[in-house]
Order: sequence, then C-alpha cells, then structure tokens
Amino acid sequence: MLPEPLIQPAPVTAPASSAPPPAASTAEAVITIANVHKAFGDNHVLQDFSLTLRRGENVVVLGKSGSGKSVLVKCLIGLLPVDGGQIRVLGQDVAALAPAAMDRLRAKLGFLFQSNALYDSMTVRENLLFPLRRQWLTHSRAEESELVRQALEDVGLADTAEKMPAELSGGMRKRIALARTLILRPDIILYDEPTTGLDPVTAREIDHLIREVQQKHHTSALIISHDMNCVRLTADRVAVLIDGRCYAEGTYDQLHGSADPKIHEFFA
Repeated sequence: MLPEPLIQPAPVTAPASSAPPPAASTAEAVITIANVHKAFGDNHVLQDFSLTLRRGENVVVLGKSGSGKSVLVKCLIGLLPVDGGQIRVLGQDVAALAPAAMDRLRAKLGFLFQSNALYDSMTVRENLLFPLRRQWLTHSRAEESELVRQALEDVGLADTAEKMPAELSGGMRKRIALARTLILRPDIILYDEPTTGLDPVTAREIDHLIREVQQKHHTSALIISHDMNCVRLTADRVAVLIDGRCYAEGTYDQLHGSADPKIHEFFA
C-alpha cells in the first residue's frame, strides 16, 4: 500500500467543527500521489510531493503562481510523465497505462478549465454533446436531449441550450463549462483556478456551485486555486504546495491558525 503522509511543519489548532467529515477521512482513496518528482532541466518543480484525495472529498491545492500546481495536474492526467514516485487514479498506476487505457481513465475525470474552453462556433447544446460523442457513447436523440437538460439544470441554466457562448456572461460560461463536465458523470473533477477572472459575486456563486455538485453527485474534486475565498468555501482539506512539496495539510481553519510564516502569508 502506498504511503499517505500528512506533513504539517508547524502545530496548528482548530475548533472541532472545522474537522473534515468522518466519512471523508475514512473513505477509499481515489487519487494517491506518492513521493512524486518532476523537473525540467535544473528546475525541480515537484520534489517528493505526496497527497491523497478520498471519495466524496474536495481538496484544494494552494500555492503561489509558478509553484507547480499546473504541472501537478498534467502529471495527474498523464500529459507529463513523472521523474520519480507514483500516481494512482481510481486504483490505476497512471505511468503504467497504455494510451487506450489512459483514455478510458480520463473519461472518468471531469476537467473545468480556467479559460472554460468552450467552442465558440458551437451552441451550448453542441458544446455539451461534444464529450458524449467524443467518447463514442451511443444515445438516442431523446436521451441526448435529456442529458443536456439535466446537466444545464444542475448549473441553473436550463434555458441556454440554443445560445452561443458569446451571448453569455463570464459566470454563465463557467457554469456551462461545468455542465459539459457533468454530462459524463465523472467520478473526479479537476478544477483549474475556477474563479479566476470573475467578479466577487459571481466567484462566490461558482464556489457554492462546486459545493452543490459535490453534495448532489458525490464527486471527489481536486481544486487548484490561490483565491482564498474559493479555498474557504470549497475545501474539506487544503494542501499547501511550497518548494515542490506538500508543505502542510489541514482544514482551512487549521491552516488559518498556523503560526508558520510560510503558511500565514497565504491568509494575511
């Protein structure tokens, strides 16, 4: 069994109410990152990085710009090979998978891109149907329409199916991108800076939506962010990425109360 380390360089305290739900702390691991190294020449981006995501849990990876958060995600989904250590997703060793098996695994992962990545020449309906057809899933027209309807209802935009992305606000495009992810009913969702570029009110709506998705669909999520409001509202646990490693883990309240200056500067 792979190690599941908890690294906390400074003692932290928190009220009992901030502890993660017992179900999350005992659930099976859906992502296990163990002692991962990744370098580009002399630039060692990830150094002995370890983290576990459990079923039904939201974990935020918190780090400064350029700290390696995006590299971590690319390693996680097999776009970049690791130089050392191991990543297991839904029980499978990512590095050992053949391309076809990797594609099957990726079909179980949802990804909300920072830029939304909607096709601007397609309607909302066509954007949502794209991943279904890309996965060669066979549905009748009626079934497709129902899946689109359900996904749009999940994000509160049931009446937008025939609109073009250019007709939507930034927050609406973010919701449509999430609906496109949800239509495949993924086990795990990866959120890449989900509130970047949004006004505070819309950002808060997206944060609440991330929680609603977790509760309704029982998804697990790895959320990449340095938006502290997003961290506070979405995270069951927070992993702080500093100098290429998981420098500290804990709930938002635990880390907020840390005396360690490297952690404190995120909350100042």
